[in-house]
Order: sequence, then structure tokens, then C-alpha cells
Amino acid sequence: MSETWLILGATSSMARAFIRSVAERGDAVILAGRDMVDMAASATDAKLRGASDAFAMRFDARDPETFGPLIEAMEGREGMLSAAVFVGSMPAQSAIDADPSLIDGTIIDSFTGPARLLQMLAPLMEARGGGTVVGVGSVAGDRGRVGNYVYGAAKAGFHTYLSGLRNRLTRAGGHVVTVKPGFVDTAMTWNVEGMFLVAQPEKVATDILRAVDKKKNVIYTPGFWWAIMTVIRLVPEPIFKKLSI
Repeated sequence: MSETWLILGATSSMARAFIRSVAERGDAVILAGRDMVDMAASATDAKLRGASDAFAMRFDARDPETFGPLIEAMEGREGMLSAAVFVGSMPAQSAIDADPSLIDGTIIDSFTGPARLLQMLAPLMEARGGGTVVGVGSVAGDRGRVGNYVYGAAKAGFHTYLSGLRNRLTRAGGHVVTVKPGFVDTAMTWNVEGMFLVAQPEKVATDILRAVDKKKNVIYTPGFWWAIMTVIRLVPEPIFKKLSI
């Protein structure tokens, strides 16, 4: 059965790698983001790799007027409807400390904007009786840390939203995969201090697609981040609040 993937945040490095993977399977892709020139080039590449269809549409998490046309485009597609969310922004915590107004954009980009669009898409998926949502969160959402707790709070909220959406779509034959990447070589992490065990986007895309096929609920990628975050979550709060991690 044909499948169309709506890719939110299609210009991110992880999204590009994922788009290449689903294109090679013959799926259709709608690339959604702000840089239309960049996405048009990616759409051409996707077709060359085997995508049954590929085109770009404008999406801005902070501009709800861009949401409706995407939902209409998905409604007009045949077959299963799926979506992958790679949207997010991570200002330095020090910048947010200096300008608390940056919190609003961080929350919209990383949580409420994508969630609002998924909420609009869910009825279409239910009507088709299937499809998959891939929601890319972050290990930062597992526990508030002094270095990026606003971004972590946004992703924690997104994780909880995805859990509820998974409960909802499962009843209609759909599925939701929550993805928690560690440090990945993307524009978001360039020049950020303290990066270690940085993964390549292609590795993340491979892990995501495997999770989709196996209908995993929550994955850490690369997988060793599960062990790292298990330890971090288990540190008692009196000790944890004294740590600079």
C-alpha cells in the first residue's frame, strides 16, 4: 500500500537522512519547512532515489497559517499517511537567562507547534486506519539539567504528548514512535560545548526506520544513551542538583 510521509523540519540533517531512507523504499514525501529552495533540491534528490512523489511546502511552527495547507495536501493523498517531526530550536541556556522571552519560541518550535499540527493530522490517520508518527524528542527531556533546562522542558512536554497520541492512534491501527537522540552532528549542536559521543545523522535515521518497522514505542539513539540516561535519572535529587551536567 502506498504511503506518504510528511516531514516537518525537512532541512535538518536528521530529516535529510530519513528522507533519503524512505525515498529509497518508494514512499512519497512532503518536505515541510521554511527554506523552499533547499527543500526543492531535496525533493529532486528524493525522486532520483525512488520516491513515488516528492515536493516541498512551507511550514513554520510559529505560524499556524502554514498548517492548514499541509493538512489539505495530506488529505488529498492516497494510502497511508505518516509524519516525522524533526522540528526544534535550542538557544543557549545562557542566552535564555539573559532574555527570558526566548522561552516562548523554544517551546513553540520544540513542542506546541508540532503538537498542534499532529493534532490536526490525527483524525486523517484514524480515518485511514493506520500510519506512523515519528516524534523526535531528546535525551534532554529526561531530566532537567542546569545547562539546557528550558529546551529539556519543551522536549519533556513533547514526549508526554507523543505518549498520549500513541494511546489514541493505536486504537485506530496507527502507531507513534518517540525518538530520544543523544548528541547528533547537526546545526543545532555545532559549536556547543561539552559534546561527546556525537552520532552521525545517518545512524539516527537507520535507528528510526528500524523502530518504525518493529513498531517500537520509545527508542534512544544511539542505543547506549539508554544506559547513560538511566544512570542520570537514578541520581538522587540532593546529589543531582549539585552536579554540572
